[in-house]
Amino acid sequence: MIPRYTRPAMGRIWSDDNKYRCWLTVEAAASQALARFGLVPQEAADAIRDKGDFTVDRINAIEAEVKHDVIAFTTTVAEHIGNPEHSRWLHYGLTSTDVVDTAQALQIREASAIIRDGIVSLSEVLKRRAIEFKNTPIIGRTHGIHAEPSTFGLKLLLWYSEMRRNLTRFDAAAEDLRVGKLSGAVGTFGHLKPEHEEAICAELGLKPADIATQVLQRDRHAAYISTLAVLASTLDKIATEIRHLQRTEVREAEEFFSEKQKGSSAMPHKRNPITSEQISGLARVMRSNAQTALENVALWHERDISHSSAERVIIPDSTILADYLLAKTTNLIDKLLVYPARMLKNLESTGGLVFSGQLLLDLAESGMSREDAYRLVQGHAMNSWKNELVFRDEIAKVPEITARLSPEKLAHAFDYNRQLANVDAIFERVLKRRQTSV
Repeated sequence: MIPRYTRPAMGRIWSDDNKYRCWLTVEAAASQALARFGLVPQEAADAIRDKGDFTVDRINAIEAEVKHDVIAFTTTVAEHIGNPEHSRWLHYGLTSTDVVDTAQALQIREASAIIRDGIVSLSEVLKRRAIEFKNTPIIGRTHGIHAEPSTFGLKLLLWYSEMRRNLTRFDAAAEDLRVGKLSGAVGTFGHLKPEHEEAICAELGLKPADIATQVLQRDRHAAYISTLAVLASTLDKIATEIRHLQRTEVREAEEFFSEKQKGSSAMPHKRNPITSEQISGLARVMRSNAQTALENVALWHERDISHSSAERVIIPDSTILADYLLAKTTNLIDKLLVYPARMLKNLESTGGLVFSGQLLLDLAESGMSREDAYRLVQGHAMNSWKNELVFRDEIAKVPEITARLSPEKLAHAFDYNRQLANVDAIFERVLKRRQTSV
Protein backbone atom coordinates (compact mmCIF):
# COMPACT_ATOMS: atom_id res chain seq x y z
CA MET A 1 0.00 0.00 0.00
CA ILE A 2 1.01 3.64 -0.42
CA PRO A 3 0.54 5.36 2.97
CA ARG A 4 0.90 8.92 1.64
CA TYR A 5 -2.17 8.50 -0.54
CA THR A 6 -4.16 6.09 1.62
CA ARG A 7 -7.34 7.34 3.26
CA PRO A 8 -8.19 5.52 6.51
CA ALA A 9 -11.34 3.64 5.48
CA MET A 10 -9.80 2.31 2.29
CA GLY A 11 -6.54 1.52 4.04
CA ARG A 12 -8.35 -0.62 6.59
CA ILE A 13 -9.83 -2.77 3.81
CA TRP A 14 -6.38 -3.71 2.54
CA SER A 15 -4.78 -4.23 5.92
CA ASP A 16 -3.46 -7.71 6.73
CA ASP A 17 -5.93 -7.92 9.58
CA ASN A 18 -8.92 -7.34 7.31
CA LYS A 19 -7.58 -9.66 4.64
CA TYR A 20 -7.35 -12.51 7.12
CA ARG A 21 -10.70 -11.51 8.61
CA CYS A 22 -12.23 -11.97 5.16
CA TRP A 23 -10.50 -15.33 4.84
CA LEU A 24 -12.01 -16.35 8.15
CA THR A 25 -15.42 -15.13 7.01
CA VAL A 26 -15.20 -17.43 4.00
CA GLU A 27 -14.05 -20.38 6.12
CA ALA A 28 -16.88 -19.86 8.61
CA ALA A 29 -19.48 -19.46 5.86
CA ALA A 30 -18.22 -22.61 4.17
CA SER A 31 -18.38 -24.66 7.36
CA GLN A 32 -21.91 -23.46 8.14
CA ALA A 33 -23.15 -24.19 4.62
CA LEU A 34 -21.51 -27.60 4.55
CA ALA A 35 -22.99 -28.40 7.95
CA ARG A 36 -26.45 -27.84 6.49
CA PHE A 37 -25.61 -30.43 3.85
CA GLY A 38 -24.42 -32.84 6.54
CA LEU A 39 -20.80 -32.78 5.39
CA VAL A 40 -19.45 -31.02 8.47
CA PRO A 41 -20.70 -31.54 12.05
CA GLN A 42 -22.76 -28.53 13.14
CA GLU A 43 -20.88 -28.41 16.42
CA ALA A 44 -17.61 -28.09 14.53
CA ALA A 45 -19.04 -25.45 12.19
CA ASP A 46 -20.22 -23.43 15.18
CA ALA A 47 -16.82 -23.72 16.82
CA ILE A 48 -15.11 -22.49 13.66
CA ARG A 49 -17.50 -19.55 13.51
CA ASP A 50 -17.43 -18.68 17.21
CA LYS A 51 -13.87 -19.54 18.27
CA GLY A 52 -11.93 -19.18 15.07
CA ASP A 53 -9.52 -16.28 15.33
CA PHE A 54 -5.96 -15.25 14.57
CA THR A 55 -3.24 -12.69 15.12
CA VAL A 56 -1.29 -11.34 12.21
CA ASP A 57 1.97 -11.79 14.10
CA ARG A 58 1.30 -15.50 14.65
CA ILE A 59 0.41 -16.01 10.97
CA ASN A 60 3.60 -14.23 9.95
CA ALA A 61 5.69 -16.34 12.31
CA ILE A 62 4.29 -19.60 10.95
CA GLU A 63 4.54 -18.43 7.35
CA ALA A 64 8.22 -17.68 7.88
CA GLU A 65 8.67 -21.42 8.46
CA VAL A 66 6.17 -23.08 6.11
CA LYS A 67 6.39 -20.51 3.28
CA HIS A 68 2.63 -20.77 2.64
CA ASP A 69 0.27 -18.03 3.81
CA VAL A 70 -2.96 -20.04 3.77
CA ILE A 71 -1.43 -22.92 5.73
CA ALA A 72 -0.05 -20.40 8.22
CA PHE A 73 -3.54 -18.92 8.48
CA THR A 74 -5.41 -22.20 8.96
CA THR A 75 -2.83 -23.35 11.52
CA THR A 76 -3.33 -20.16 13.51
CA VAL A 77 -7.12 -20.40 13.34
CA ALA A 78 -7.01 -24.04 14.43
CA GLU A 79 -4.97 -23.04 17.46
CA HIS A 80 -7.72 -20.62 18.48
CA ILE A 81 -10.47 -23.20 17.90
CA GLY A 82 -8.59 -25.50 20.26
CA ASN A 83 -10.51 -28.76 20.07
CA PRO A 84 -8.95 -30.95 17.33
CA GLU A 85 -12.32 -32.64 16.77
CA HIS A 86 -13.65 -29.27 15.70
CA SER A 87 -10.59 -27.74 14.02
CA ARG A 88 -10.08 -30.72 11.70
CA TRP A 89 -13.20 -29.63 9.79
CA LEU A 90 -11.69 -26.20 9.06
CA HIS A 91 -10.99 -25.68 5.34
CA TYR A 92 -12.86 -28.90 4.55
CA GLY A 93 -13.04 -29.60 0.82
CA LEU A 94 -11.38 -26.29 -0.07
CA THR A 95 -8.19 -25.35 -1.82
CA SER A 96 -6.24 -22.22 -0.95
CA THR A 97 -7.49 -20.14 -3.84
CA ASP A 98 -11.10 -21.00 -3.03
CA VAL A 99 -10.58 -18.95 0.09
CA VAL A 100 -8.22 -16.31 -1.28
CA ASP A 101 -10.18 -15.41 -4.43
CA THR A 102 -13.55 -15.49 -2.69
CA ALA A 103 -12.26 -13.40 0.22
CA GLN A 104 -10.67 -10.94 -2.20
CA ALA A 105 -14.11 -10.48 -3.75
CA LEU A 106 -15.33 -9.41 -0.30
CA GLN A 107 -12.51 -6.87 -0.02
CA ILE A 108 -13.16 -5.53 -3.50
CA ARG A 109 -16.85 -5.23 -2.67
CA GLU A 110 -15.96 -3.12 0.38
CA ALA A 111 -13.56 -0.99 -1.64
CA SER A 112 -16.09 -0.57 -4.43
CA ALA A 113 -18.69 0.85 -2.06
CA ILE A 114 -16.24 3.59 -1.05
CA ILE A 115 -15.23 4.32 -4.65
CA ARG A 116 -18.84 4.47 -5.75
CA ASP A 117 -19.60 7.02 -3.04
CA GLY A 118 -16.63 9.04 -4.29
CA ILE A 119 -17.88 8.99 -7.87
CA VAL A 120 -21.33 10.13 -6.76
CA SER A 121 -19.89 12.90 -4.56
CA LEU A 122 -17.72 14.28 -7.35
CA SER A 123 -20.64 14.11 -9.77
CA GLU A 124 -22.80 16.13 -7.40
CA VAL A 125 -20.15 18.82 -7.03
CA LEU A 126 -19.62 19.00 -10.78
CA LYS A 127 -23.35 19.31 -11.36
CA ARG A 128 -23.72 22.07 -8.76
CA ARG A 129 -20.86 24.13 -10.14
CA ALA A 130 -21.95 23.52 -13.72
CA ILE A 131 -25.30 25.08 -12.90
CA GLU A 132 -23.54 27.90 -11.06
CA PHE A 133 -21.54 28.86 -14.17
CA LYS A 134 -24.03 27.72 -16.80
CA ASN A 135 -24.10 31.11 -18.53
CA THR A 136 -20.57 32.31 -17.76
CA PRO A 137 -18.94 32.99 -21.15
CA ILE A 138 -15.49 31.56 -21.83
CA ILE A 139 -13.53 31.12 -25.01
CA GLY A 140 -13.54 27.58 -26.32
CA ARG A 141 -10.12 26.39 -27.42
CA THR A 142 -9.11 23.79 -29.97
CA HIS A 143 -5.42 22.88 -30.32
CA GLY A 144 -4.91 25.37 -27.48
CA ILE A 145 -6.01 28.19 -29.79
CA HIS A 146 -9.09 30.40 -29.40
CA ALA A 147 -11.96 28.83 -31.35
CA GLU A 148 -15.53 29.98 -30.56
CA PRO A 149 -17.41 31.08 -27.42
CA SER A 150 -18.58 28.53 -24.87
CA THR A 151 -19.46 28.70 -21.19
CA PHE A 152 -17.57 27.49 -18.16
CA GLY A 153 -20.73 25.70 -17.07
CA LEU A 154 -20.63 23.59 -20.23
CA LYS A 155 -17.07 22.57 -19.41
CA LEU A 156 -18.17 21.39 -15.98
CA LEU A 157 -21.30 19.76 -17.39
CA LEU A 158 -19.14 17.77 -19.82
CA TRP A 159 -17.14 16.39 -16.90
CA TYR A 160 -20.34 15.62 -15.00
CA SER A 161 -21.71 13.66 -17.95
CA GLU A 162 -18.47 11.72 -18.24
CA MET A 163 -18.50 10.89 -14.54
CA ARG A 164 -22.00 9.45 -14.91
CA ARG A 165 -20.66 7.17 -17.63
CA ASN A 166 -17.82 6.25 -15.31
CA LEU A 167 -20.38 5.32 -12.67
CA THR A 168 -22.21 3.05 -15.10
CA ARG A 169 -18.97 1.38 -16.15
CA PHE A 170 -17.82 1.02 -12.56
CA ASP A 171 -21.07 -0.49 -11.35
CA ALA A 172 -20.85 -3.11 -14.08
CA ALA A 173 -17.20 -3.92 -13.35
CA ALA A 174 -17.79 -4.12 -9.58
CA GLU A 175 -20.81 -6.36 -10.07
CA ASP A 176 -18.79 -8.62 -12.36
CA LEU A 177 -16.33 -9.13 -9.49
CA ARG A 178 -19.01 -9.84 -6.89
CA VAL A 179 -18.32 -13.53 -7.40
CA GLY A 180 -16.80 -16.39 -5.46
CA LYS A 181 -15.46 -19.79 -6.42
CA LEU A 182 -15.18 -22.89 -4.27
CA SER A 183 -14.82 -25.47 -7.00
CA GLY A 184 -11.50 -26.96 -5.99
CA ALA A 185 -8.00 -27.34 -7.35
CA VAL A 186 -8.89 -27.27 -11.05
CA GLY A 187 -12.51 -26.11 -10.92
CA THR A 188 -14.10 -29.56 -11.30
CA PHE A 189 -15.76 -29.78 -7.85
CA GLY A 190 -13.62 -32.78 -7.06
CA HIS A 191 -14.46 -32.59 -3.34
CA LEU A 192 -17.56 -30.41 -3.13
CA LYS A 193 -20.56 -29.97 -5.43
CA PRO A 194 -21.90 -26.93 -7.30
CA GLU A 195 -24.81 -26.68 -4.87
CA HIS A 196 -22.34 -26.43 -2.00
CA GLU A 197 -20.56 -23.53 -3.72
CA GLU A 198 -23.90 -21.82 -4.37
CA ALA A 199 -24.87 -22.08 -0.70
CA ILE A 200 -21.51 -20.74 0.50
CA CYS A 201 -21.59 -17.82 -1.94
CA ALA A 202 -25.18 -17.02 -0.97
CA GLU A 203 -24.13 -16.80 2.66
CA LEU A 204 -21.41 -14.34 1.66
CA GLY A 205 -23.65 -12.23 -0.60
CA LEU A 206 -21.71 -13.31 -3.68
CA LYS A 207 -22.59 -15.06 -6.91
CA PRO A 208 -20.81 -18.29 -7.86
CA ALA A 209 -18.72 -18.15 -11.00
CA ASP A 210 -20.39 -20.20 -13.71
CA ILE A 211 -17.06 -21.90 -14.38
CA ALA A 212 -13.55 -21.48 -13.03
CA THR A 213 -10.24 -23.27 -12.84
CA GLN A 214 -8.37 -23.09 -9.56
CA VAL A 215 -8.82 -19.35 -9.84
CA LEU A 216 -11.47 -16.89 -10.86
CA GLN A 217 -10.63 -15.88 -14.41
CA ARG A 218 -8.65 -12.66 -14.47
CA ASP A 219 -10.61 -10.99 -17.25
CA ARG A 220 -12.91 -9.86 -14.43
CA HIS A 221 -10.07 -8.23 -12.54
CA ALA A 222 -8.62 -6.74 -15.72
CA ALA A 223 -11.97 -5.12 -16.51
CA TYR A 224 -12.21 -3.74 -12.98
CA ILE A 225 -8.70 -2.27 -12.90
CA SER A 226 -9.11 -0.96 -16.44
CA THR A 227 -12.34 0.75 -15.42
CA LEU A 228 -10.50 2.42 -12.56
CA ALA A 229 -7.85 3.52 -15.08
CA VAL A 230 -10.55 5.08 -17.28
CA LEU A 231 -11.93 6.82 -14.19
CA ALA A 232 -8.46 8.12 -13.34
CA SER A 233 -8.05 9.35 -16.91
CA THR A 234 -11.22 11.43 -16.54
CA LEU A 235 -9.79 12.94 -13.36
CA ASP A 236 -6.53 13.57 -15.24
CA LYS A 237 -8.56 15.27 -17.99
CA ILE A 238 -10.18 17.59 -15.42
CA ALA A 239 -6.86 18.32 -13.73
CA THR A 240 -5.09 19.01 -17.02
CA GLU A 241 -7.75 21.54 -18.02
CA ILE A 242 -7.45 23.33 -14.69
CA ARG A 243 -3.67 23.40 -15.03
CA HIS A 244 -4.06 25.16 -18.36
CA LEU A 245 -6.68 27.58 -17.06
CA GLN A 246 -4.37 28.51 -14.17
CA ARG A 247 -1.45 29.50 -16.39
CA THR A 248 -0.45 33.13 -15.82
CA GLU A 249 -1.29 34.08 -19.40
CA VAL A 250 -4.80 32.57 -19.03
CA ARG A 251 -5.76 32.84 -15.36
CA GLU A 252 -9.43 32.00 -15.84
CA ALA A 253 -9.54 29.62 -12.89
CA GLU A 254 -7.14 28.34 -10.27
CA GLU A 255 -6.87 25.98 -7.37
CA PHE A 256 -7.79 27.27 -3.94
CA PHE A 257 -4.70 28.72 -2.25
CA SER A 258 -4.87 28.88 1.55
CA GLU A 259 -3.64 31.84 3.55
CA LYS A 260 -0.51 30.13 4.86
CA GLN A 261 0.23 28.04 1.78
CA LYS A 262 3.51 28.56 -0.08
CA GLY A 263 4.06 27.85 -3.75
CA SER A 264 7.84 27.96 -4.05
CA SER A 265 10.87 27.91 -1.79
CA ALA A 266 12.54 30.52 -4.01
CA MET A 267 9.70 32.58 -5.53
CA PRO A 268 7.18 33.99 -3.04
CA HIS A 269 4.73 34.98 -5.78
CA LYS A 270 4.08 31.42 -7.00
CA ARG A 271 0.60 29.81 -6.80
CA ASN A 272 1.10 26.45 -8.45
CA PRO A 273 -1.58 23.90 -9.47
CA ILE A 274 0.00 21.21 -7.30
CA THR A 275 -3.20 19.24 -6.65
CA SER A 276 -3.99 19.02 -10.35
CA GLU A 277 -0.42 17.98 -11.11
CA GLN A 278 -0.60 15.30 -8.43
CA ILE A 279 -3.84 13.99 -9.92
CA SER A 280 -2.26 13.81 -13.38
CA GLY A 281 0.80 12.04 -12.04
CA LEU A 282 -1.07 9.40 -10.06
CA ALA A 283 -3.42 8.75 -12.99
CA ARG A 284 -0.34 7.50 -14.84
CA VAL A 285 0.19 4.91 -12.12
CA MET A 286 -3.43 3.82 -12.44
CA ARG A 287 -3.07 3.33 -16.19
CA SER A 288 0.12 1.32 -15.75
CA ASN A 289 -1.70 -0.94 -13.28
CA ALA A 290 -4.30 -1.63 -15.96
CA GLN A 291 -1.57 -2.92 -18.24
CA THR A 292 -0.46 -5.35 -15.52
CA ALA A 293 -4.04 -6.49 -14.95
CA LEU A 294 -4.44 -7.23 -18.65
CA GLU A 295 -1.26 -9.30 -18.63
CA ASN A 296 -2.63 -11.29 -15.68
CA VAL A 297 -5.44 -12.71 -17.83
CA ALA A 298 -3.21 -15.28 -19.53
CA LEU A 299 -2.23 -17.93 -16.96
CA TRP A 300 -0.75 -21.38 -17.53
CA HIS A 301 -3.31 -24.16 -17.83
CA GLU A 302 -5.65 -24.28 -14.82
CA ARG A 303 -3.52 -21.94 -12.77
CA ASP A 304 -0.15 -20.43 -12.07
CA ILE A 305 0.66 -17.69 -9.59
CA SER A 306 2.22 -15.11 -11.91
CA HIS A 307 -0.86 -12.95 -11.32
CA SER A 308 -0.81 -13.24 -7.55
CA SER A 309 2.24 -11.16 -6.69
CA ALA A 310 1.19 -8.44 -9.13
CA GLU A 311 -2.34 -8.30 -7.71
CA ARG A 312 -1.01 -7.80 -4.21
CA VAL A 313 0.19 -4.46 -5.54
CA ILE A 314 -2.21 -3.34 -8.26
CA ILE A 315 -5.58 -4.13 -6.66
CA PRO A 316 -4.97 -2.41 -3.31
CA ASP A 317 -3.05 0.43 -4.94
CA SER A 318 -5.61 1.06 -7.69
CA THR A 319 -8.55 1.17 -5.29
CA ILE A 320 -6.57 3.28 -2.81
CA LEU A 321 -5.58 5.73 -5.53
CA ALA A 322 -9.09 5.84 -6.97
CA ASP A 323 -10.46 6.76 -3.55
CA TYR A 324 -7.73 9.35 -2.98
CA LEU A 325 -8.00 10.94 -6.42
CA LEU A 326 -11.77 11.16 -6.25
CA ALA A 327 -11.54 12.95 -2.90
CA LYS A 328 -8.83 15.32 -4.19
CA THR A 329 -10.74 16.12 -7.37
CA THR A 330 -13.99 16.69 -5.48
CA ASN A 331 -12.26 19.16 -3.17
CA LEU A 332 -10.49 20.76 -6.14
CA ILE A 333 -13.76 21.45 -7.97
CA ASP A 334 -15.65 22.42 -4.83
CA LYS A 335 -13.10 25.11 -3.90
CA LEU A 336 -12.02 26.07 -7.42
CA LEU A 337 -11.51 29.80 -7.81
CA VAL A 338 -13.24 31.00 -10.98
CA TYR A 339 -12.68 34.39 -12.64
CA PRO A 340 -15.58 35.25 -15.01
CA ALA A 341 -14.21 38.74 -15.75
CA ARG A 342 -10.92 37.27 -16.93
CA MET A 343 -12.79 34.72 -19.03
CA LEU A 344 -14.70 37.51 -20.76
CA LYS A 345 -11.54 39.56 -21.22
CA ASN A 346 -9.77 36.63 -22.87
CA LEU A 347 -12.80 35.92 -25.03
CA GLU A 348 -12.71 39.48 -26.33
CA SER A 349 -8.91 39.74 -26.52
CA THR A 350 -8.70 38.97 -30.24
CA GLY A 351 -11.00 41.77 -31.26
CA GLY A 352 -13.72 39.50 -32.52
CA LEU A 353 -11.60 37.02 -34.51
CA VAL A 354 -13.44 34.15 -32.82
CA PHE A 355 -16.63 35.17 -34.65
CA SER A 356 -15.13 34.57 -38.10
CA GLY A 357 -17.13 31.36 -38.47
CA GLN A 358 -20.42 33.11 -37.82
CA LEU A 359 -19.50 35.93 -40.18
CA LEU A 360 -18.72 33.34 -42.87
CA LEU A 361 -22.16 31.78 -42.44
CA ASP A 362 -23.93 35.13 -42.50
CA LEU A 363 -22.20 36.10 -45.75
CA ALA A 364 -23.07 32.76 -47.31
CA GLU A 365 -26.67 33.24 -46.20
CA SER A 366 -26.67 36.67 -47.84
CA GLY A 367 -25.90 35.09 -51.22
CA MET A 368 -22.08 35.12 -51.39
CA SER A 369 -20.50 31.79 -52.34
CA ARG A 370 -18.93 29.97 -49.43
CA GLU A 371 -15.55 29.93 -51.16
CA ASP A 372 -15.58 33.69 -51.71
CA ALA A 373 -16.84 34.34 -48.19
CA TYR A 374 -14.15 32.12 -46.66
CA ARG A 375 -11.39 33.79 -48.70
CA LEU A 376 -12.65 37.27 -47.80
CA VAL A 377 -13.06 36.61 -44.08
CA GLN A 378 -9.79 34.72 -43.75
CA GLY A 379 -7.82 37.44 -45.49
CA HIS A 380 -9.04 40.12 -43.12
CA ALA A 381 -8.70 37.81 -40.13
CA MET A 382 -5.05 37.07 -40.92
CA ASN A 383 -4.33 40.76 -41.47
CA SER A 384 -5.95 41.68 -38.16
CA TRP A 385 -3.98 38.97 -36.36
CA LYS A 386 -0.67 39.91 -37.95
CA ASN A 387 -1.03 43.64 -37.37
CA GLU A 388 -2.89 43.41 -34.05
CA LEU A 389 -5.98 45.15 -35.40
CA VAL A 390 -9.54 44.88 -34.09
CA PHE A 391 -11.13 42.42 -36.51
CA ARG A 392 -14.63 43.65 -35.74
CA ASP A 393 -13.68 47.20 -36.72
CA GLU A 394 -11.78 46.13 -39.82
CA ILE A 395 -14.71 44.13 -41.14
CA ALA A 396 -16.98 47.17 -40.85
CA LYS A 397 -14.75 48.92 -43.41
CA VAL A 398 -15.03 46.25 -46.12
CA PRO A 399 -17.50 47.24 -48.89
CA GLU A 400 -18.06 43.64 -50.03
CA ILE A 401 -19.33 42.89 -46.53
CA THR A 402 -21.20 46.07 -45.63
CA ALA A 403 -23.04 45.86 -48.91
CA ARG A 404 -24.54 42.58 -47.78
CA LEU A 405 -24.75 42.95 -43.99
CA SER A 406 -26.34 45.93 -42.26
CA PRO A 407 -24.73 47.34 -39.10
CA GLU A 408 -27.35 45.46 -37.06
CA LYS A 409 -26.55 42.16 -38.81
CA LEU A 410 -22.82 42.77 -38.37
CA ALA A 411 -23.32 43.38 -34.66
CA HIS A 412 -25.41 40.22 -34.50
CA ALA A 413 -22.55 38.26 -36.09
CA PHE A 414 -20.28 39.31 -33.21
CA ASP A 415 -22.76 38.60 -30.42
CA TYR A 416 -21.59 35.68 -28.29
CA ASN A 417 -25.09 35.28 -26.81
CA ARG A 418 -26.21 34.20 -30.27
CA GLN A 419 -23.75 31.30 -30.25
CA LEU A 420 -24.70 30.37 -26.69
CA ALA A 421 -28.44 30.30 -27.32
CA ASN A 422 -28.60 26.51 -26.92
CA VAL A 423 -26.81 26.22 -23.60
CA ASP A 424 -30.08 25.65 -21.74
CA ALA A 425 -31.02 22.91 -24.19
CA ILE A 426 -27.70 21.12 -23.64
CA PHE A 427 -28.11 21.31 -19.87
CA GLU A 428 -31.65 20.01 -20.13
CA ARG A 429 -30.57 17.13 -22.33
CA VAL A 430 -27.77 16.04 -20.00
CA LEU A 431 -29.66 16.46 -16.73
CA LYS A 432 -33.00 15.17 -18.01
CA ARG A 433 -31.36 12.09 -19.56
CA ARG A 434 -29.75 11.29 -16.24
CA GLN A 435 -33.05 11.61 -14.38
CA THR A 436 -34.80 9.39 -16.92
CA SER A 437 -32.14 6.67 -16.67
CA VAL A 438 -32.23 6.42 -12.87
